[in-house]
Amino acid sequence: MTQVQRVADYMVVDLITLSPDMEINHAMSILLDHSISGAPVVDKTGNLAGVLSKKDCLKAALEASYYREWGETVAHYMSTDVETLDAGVDIVTAAKTFLNSVYRRFPVMQEGQLIGQISRADVLRAMKDNWA
Repeated sequence: MTQVQRVADYMVVDLITLSPDMEINHAMSILLDHSISGAPVVDKTGNLAGVLSKKDCLKAALEASYYREWGETVAHYMSTDVETLDAGVDIVTAAKTFLNSVYRRFPVMQEGQLIGQISRADVLRAMKDNWA
């Protein structure tokens, strides 16, 4: 019998993270420079505080164009009601979660700590590797 693959088997562990007190224009540059659609925001103790997406940055950019200054931090724009996946969740459940969500990636948690991130592409790769 084949072992069911888990989120932990396909998640990315080398994460680019942001801090809540980082200036929003700096955070936006990080997302753009690394060609990523969003990043987890962690506080000084390493706890997940939120997620910042390019969509959040677009809102910041529009406000900056109106006021002619950036002026705010990541904490002002990040989403704090964050959906996460547990590292032990099986890939099929993860796929269903993606289908029922607008998000393209989820922070991965284990025992309350951020340990990785998984994207739609990661889940597709897992399904291809195991059933194709």
